[in-house]
Amino acid sequence: MRLLPCLAALAVALPATTRAQGLPASLDASVERAMRQFEVPGLAIAVVKDGRVVLTRGYGVRQLGEPARVDATTLFQIASNTKAFTSAALAMLVDEGRLRWDDPVVQRLPWFQLSDAYVTRELTVRDLLTHRSGLGLGAGDLLWYHSDYSRAEVLRRIRYARVATSFRSAYAYDNVLYIAAGELVPALTGQSWEQFVQARLFTPLGMTSTQTSVSAFAPGVNYAVPHARVHGVVQVVPRDTADVTAAAGGIVTNVTDLTRWMMAQLDSGRVAGRSAPLWSAARTREMWSGVTMIPIGSYPPALAGLQPDFSEYGLGWFLRDYRGRKMLTHTGGLAGMTSRTILIPSERLGIVLLTNAESGIINSLPYQVADAMLGAPAVDWATPTSVEERRAEAEAADVERRALEGRNRSSRPSLALAQYAGRYTDPMFGEATVTMEGDRLVLRFSPSKAFIGDLEHWQYDTFVAHWRTPSLPDAYVTFALTPQGGIESMKMAAVSPLADFSFDYQDLLFTPAGRR
Repeated sequence: MRLLPCLAALAVALPATTRAQGLPASLDASVERAMRQFEVPGLAIAVVKDGRVVLTRGYGVRQLGEPARVDATTLFQIASNTKAFTSAALAMLVDEGRLRWDDPVVQRLPWFQLSDAYVTRELTVRDLLTHRSGLGLGAGDLLWYHSDYSRAEVLRRIRYARVATSFRSAYAYDNVLYIAAGELVPALTGQSWEQFVQARLFTPLGMTSTQTSVSAFAPGVNYAVPHARVHGVVQVVPRDTADVTAAAGGIVTNVTDLTRWMMAQLDSGRVAGRSAPLWSAARTREMWSGVTMIPIGSYPPALAGLQPDFSEYGLGWFLRDYRGRKMLTHTGGLAGMTSRTILIPSERLGIVLLTNAESGIINSLPYQVADAMLGAPAVDWATPTSVEERRAEAEAADVERRALEGRNRSSRPSLALAQYAGRYTDPMFGEATVTMEGDRLVLRFSPSKAFIGDLEHWQYDTFVAHWRTPSLPDAYVTFALTPQGGIESMKMAAVSPLADFSFDYQDLLFTPAGRR
C-alpha cells in the first residue's frame, strides 16, 4: 500500500521525559518504522514499571498536513479501554456493600429487559461485564453509533435484539450491556456515571486532563484528529461521538494521565498519598479473574509467538498469557482512533499506546515494548502484523471483486424506483426512510444523521448504500416483495468482510411502516 510522502518526515519523536533501563536505544527507530508500515500519523506511548513512570512520549502529528505534534499530553479517545474504568467503579460499590457481582440486574434496574424472559431474570452484574449474555457480536451497536437516542432509549430497545446463542455458553463482545452497567451507578448512588468516575477515580488519581465526553475536543485544546484509510488513502474522518455509550467507550485522556491509572491498577487501587486504596485487593483479584472463555484461532507462523495458551474475558479486561506470564489487556477502537493497554501484574509493568489511526500497530508495537521491558529477545512484530493486515485487505478486496464479477448487470429492479420509497421500521433500531431524490434512491437512518446513503442498483432488488460519511462501510440493501408485488421487507449486510462488527446491518429487518 502506498505510504503518504509526508508521513515519514512527520514521524519524529519528541524528547523523552524519562529513559529507563530495559527500553532500547532503538525504540524511536522502531516506532517510526512501524508508523510508516501502518501509515499512522501520530501516536503516544507510556510505560510504567515498579510504581514508576518509565516513559511518556509522543510521535508524529495530531493531524496530517498540520505541524502540531503529538506529545504526552495530547488527548485521544480511548474507546473500549473505558470498560476497565466502569468495572473499577462498580468494584468500589461492591467494596461499600451497595452491590454484589452476582446481583440480578433487574434487582437494581427493574425496567431492564432482554428478548428472553429467562435471561432477563437471571442476568447478573457479572454477566453485563463479561460478554456472555447470548446476544450476538456487537448487538445493538447501531443504536448508539452517531445516534440521537438517549441511554434509556438504547437500553429499552435492546430488548428486541435477537438471541444468538444460549445464555452464558459463548463469548460475543457487547457494548450496549456496558451502558446498562454504567446505569447501575446512578441507580445506586444518585450520581451519573460521569460524575462518579470523575469524583471517585479521575480526581484521586490526579488524572486532571481526563474527561468523559467529546466536548473535550474544544478549539485550542491539544487533541488528536481521527484518521482512516478511505479509498486507499489515509485521511481525516469524522469523529465518533460516544457520549451515549460513555461507560463502554467514552473516556478522553492522554498517556500521562493513564500512567496514574495503570499504576493504581497494578497496585490494587492504592494511590500515593492516600491512606486507603480506591478499591480492595479482593476486588482486583475478581476483576482480573477470567469468566468467559474466548476461542483461540490459529496464528500465522510469523506471529506464532503472540499466540496465547489461554484467552478469557474478566471484568473489563481480556486475560491471556504472554511469555509465560499472565497479561491483562484491552483495545479501543472508534473511527480513526485505536489504542491498547497492557498490564503484566507479576512484573508490575504497564504499557499504553494511543493512536489517531485505524491499524494493526496496536497489535504489534506494545508487544515489542513489552519484550524490551521483560528482557526477552527483540522481535519485529510490526512487519508480520502489517503483512497480515495487507493480506486480510487483499482477501476482502478479492471477495468484493468476485461479487462484482458475479453481478448480473443486465438485471433490473422488479419495481419502478419510486415504489421502493417510503418509511420502514425495525423493532429494535426504529425508523429508516427511502426517498426518491432526482433519479436515485436515498436511504436515511432516522435516529442517526451520519447514515445517509445513496442507493446504487446492484442487481435484481438489491442496491448498495454508499454512505455520505466516508468512514462508514457500504451496505447491501435488499428488498423482498409480497406475492402481490408490494414491499415485504428490507434487509441489509456489509459489503466488505472487513467491516467492523459494530456495523451490524445484518441484525436489521425493516418492514414498511404501518404494516400490522
